[in-house]
Amino acid sequence: MNSKHEECLKACLECLEACNVCFDACLKEEDVKMMAVCIRLDRECADICAFAAQAMTRNSPFTKQIIELCATVCELCAEECSKHNHDHCQRCAESCRKCAEACRQMVA
Repeated sequence: MNSKHEECLKACLECLEACNVCFDACLKEEDVKMMAVCIRLDRECADICAFAAQAMTRNSPFTKQIIELCATVCELCAEECSKHNHDHCQRCAESCRKCAEACRQMVA
């Protein structure tokens, strides 16, 4: 595994964790309806990050496409999370941006 690969894998795992924390915290917010899009994207993002990590570690022939999709989903999740002032959303947005960047660098 090269360093770009390792960085991307690490970013995916950190993003997966941040999205799960955000997902769980959003469900506890007073106005859950307002958090619906954030909650959905947290789930999608956590899942694609997990899938990307698996693809990388098993050297899947589809790794490049999965990583590209992961970057796109991370960017959308970051955009949504950054709209909310909650700490968990801001931390998640930051983690998503880092992951998207690491994914884009890996497939460049």
